[in-house]
Amino acid sequence: MSAQAQAIIADVKNHLQITWNDSATDQRIGNYIENGIAYLDDKRGAAADYTVSGYPRALLFEYVRYARDDALDVFETNYQSLILAMRQQRQVSEYAENSVSAEE
Repeated sequence: MSAQAQAIIADVKNHLQITWNDSATDQRIGNYIENGIAYLDDKRGAAADYTVSGYPRALLFEYVRYARDDALDVFETNYQSLILAMRQQRQVSEYAENSVSAEE
């Protein structure tokens, strides 16, 4: 399991109201987290920090919930507006950074 997945697994389990600890559950949730990170980073167009509040973290938690419930086929449809907002937020931030550095 990646370091980023390990850093947030407790928060994801809390979000999903998983109160028990066993290695099989942790491994399954960790796999969902890693798959969600890969999926969302691809949709975002760049890697995100999932340890801080924001669109990427919120979407990752929901991705894991949908994966656990075998409902990934409808995840993108249900969260399309937030996925687009996440991508646009990154693009606006990059544009602002490039504009500031170009002025210097």
